[in-house]
Amino acid sequence: MLAWSVWALGASLYLAGFFQRVAPAVMTQELMADFGIAAVGLGQLSALYFYSYVAIQVPTGLAVDRYGPRRVLAVGALIAMLGALTFAMAPTFGIAALGRLAIGGAVGVAFVATLKLAAHWFAPRRFALASGLTLACGVIGAVGAGAPLRAAISAFGWRPAMIASAATIAFVFVAIILVVRDDPAERGYRSYFSGGLPNSARGSVWQGLGEVLAYRNTWLILAAPQGIAGAAIAFGGLWGVPYIVAVYGTTRETAALACSMLMVAWAAGGPLFGALSDRVGRRKPLYLAGATASLVLWSVVVFVPRLPLEALVGLLLACGLCAGAMVIGFAFGKESVPARLAGTATGVINMGAMIGPMVMQPAIGWMLDRHWNGAVVAGVRVYDANAYRAGFALLLVWLAISVLMLAFARETHAQQAP
Repeated sequence: MLAWSVWALGASLYLAGFFQRVAPAVMTQELMADFGIAAVGLGQLSALYFYSYVAIQVPTGLAVDRYGPRRVLAVGALIAMLGALTFAMAPTFGIAALGRLAIGGAVGVAFVATLKLAAHWFAPRRFALASGLTLACGVIGAVGAGAPLRAAISAFGWRPAMIASAATIAFVFVAIILVVRDDPAERGYRSYFSGGLPNSARGSVWQGLGEVLAYRNTWLILAAPQGIAGAAIAFGGLWGVPYIVAVYGTTRETAALACSMLMVAWAAGGPLFGALSDRVGRRKPLYLAGATASLVLWSVVVFVPRLPLEALVGLLLACGLCAGAMVIGFAFGKESVPARLAGTATGVINMGAMIGPMVMQPAIGWMLDRHWNGAVVAGVRVYDANAYRAGFALLLVWLAISVLMLAFARETHAQQAP
C-alpha cells in the first residue's frame, strides 16, 4: 500500500501536468479573444508548455539519478503551482506565455521521477504496467481538461477554473513532502532497485547522458513516440474541439466530450499495452502494431469527409487506444541501457514523446492561417474543413516516421541491459 501511495503522488503531479497540457483546447475562443491572437498565436501559446517540457527532460533524468525523485517532484510541484497562477491571472499574452512556459518545465519532471520511483518501489516485472498506469493517470487529467473543464469555464470563466487547478497542485506539493521517499529502504523495507541509491551517483552527469545516447536503440525509441503522441495531443489537446465545432456543427461542449473520449481510450490503452508487453516478454511487436494502426486510423479521420459523428467518436476511441502503445517505449528504452542510467534514459524517451506535439500544435496553426478563407465570428477567425485537412496531414507524415523508426529498433525481450 505504501508503494502505491508513493507512486500515486508522483502520478498525481503528472495528472495535473496533463490537465494543464490540454486545457487550452476547451478555451480556444476565450484565449483568442482575451489576448487578440489568431491560430498561429494560439498554437504558440499552447506549445510553450512543450518547449520547456522537452528542455527539462534530460536535466530531469540526470537529476533523479543523482539527487532522487522526491526532491525533483517537490520543486516541480511548487513551480507548477506558481506557473498556473501566473497563467490564470495574466493580463497580457506575454505574461500568459510566461505562465505556460513555467508550467511545462515544472510538470515535465513528473513522469521521469514517477518512473524512477517505480523502479525502486516495484518489482521489475511490473515496470511496464506501472508506466502504463502512470500514463493513464496523466490522460485522466486530460479527460478532466475536456468536458468537465469546459463546463466549469461556461459556469465560472476560464480564469477562476485555472486558479482552482493551481490550488490542487498546491495540495499535491504538500503531500509529496510528507509521504514520498526515494527508496523503500528509507522506510525500512527492501528495495527492488539494483543500481544503487540516487545520491550514490558519481562522475559527470553529462557522462551519463553520453552513455545513454551511445545506444542505437535510444535514438530510435526517442523518435518513435513523436508521431503517436503528436497526433493525440495536437488533436485532443488543442485543435480537435474547434475542428469538430467547425466541420460537424456541434457545440463546444459536445466537441470537448468527443475529444475526452480520445483521452479516455488513451488512458485505457496505456496499461493494456504495458501489461500485454510484460506478459509476452517482448516490446517491439506490440509497439509497432499500435503505431501502424494509429497511422491507418488517423488517415481515415483526416481524409474521409463528413463522417457521421458517431463514427468519428468511434475512430477517436480507436486512435486513443492505439496511442497507448507508446507506453511500451519507456520500458523498451530503460531496458536498452544499464539500470544505473534508467532515469536518464526515461528522460530522453519522454522528451521524444513531447517533441511531436511541441512542433505539431503551432505547425497546424500555421497551416490553418495559410488556408484561412477569411471567415470571422465574434472577432475570432474560423477555419473550414479544407484548412483543417491541410493542417492534420502533417500528423500523418510524422506517424509514418514513427512506424519506420520502430521497424529498425532492436528487441530487448523485456530483459535489462547489463
